[in-house]
Amino acid sequence: MTSSSIERGQHRRWRVSKVIDSPFTTWEGDNLHGRRPVLTRVWVRLDDLFARPPDAPRHVIATGLDVAGQVQGRLHGRFPTVDGRWLGAVNYEISYADGRRDKLHLVDQLVPFYALQRRE
Repeated sequence: MTSSSIERGQHRRWRVSKVIDSPFTTWEGDNLHGRRPVLTRVWVRLDDLFARPPDAPRHVIATGLDVAGQVQGRLHGRFPTVDGRWLGAVNYEISYADGRRDKLHLVDQLVPFYALQRRE
């Protein structure tokens, strides 16, 4: 593959598959056939992640993101903080409130463990 083909975006698969490699990322596969992180299925509790102060004014934006409830996520690493808390490296999607089919795809997001729950 030439550098000009990479510039035209023909090598996107390689760029998408790259993830944060935390000290606690577990890998499967090998160097010959490719390595990929082991994914743990989790719920991302958006209400906890995007907590809203009880006295904050509410302004409804019909085309905004729906950050209520929980969404499916894929945990692929974790990091400790200096004060002993843990952050997970997670991929997940958030829907728009107006019901459109497109979602906002979030990759390699650091999410506090208190906003994650293991999904069976």
